[in-house]
Amino acid sequence: PQNGESVRVDSWIWAVRLIKTRSLGATACRGGHVRVNGERVKPAYSLRVGDEVRLRQEGRERVVVVKRLIRKRVGAPVAVQCYIDNSPPPPPREAVAPAGIRDRGAGRPTKRDRREMDRLRGLEGLSSSRRDAGTRP
Repeated sequence: PQNGESVRVDSWIWAVRLIKTRSLGATACRGGHVRVNGERVKPAYSLRVGDEVRLRQEGRERVVVVKRLIRKRVGAPVAVQCYIDNSPPPPPREAVAPAGIRDRGAGRPTKRDRREMDRLRGLEGLSSSRRDAGTRP
């Protein structure tokens, strides 16, 4: 694109490899996971050089400033030259709590074990359906 031209936001985030497919980019836009200059945008929103794009994916937020507009997907070394990455650093791996680990052969937890685990996780007093809903991704 020449100066003054624009590119669709879903196409651009795919072209600079922030997202794997253009259709995933469009879905992210429709789901409100993409913001341009603080505003939620539709997939066909026209990006311009200097726009700030915020993309929320996989539990972290990417913040990039558009440096160059491209329509076609390019290799990673070229893609990083098309934006300025202002994203906060990803959280350390220790911050993510590991799943509960049981000794091999220990079998299913007893009711008493489960209640103890719920108490330790701060889930005591919740009904089983509310307790289970909080553990699923």
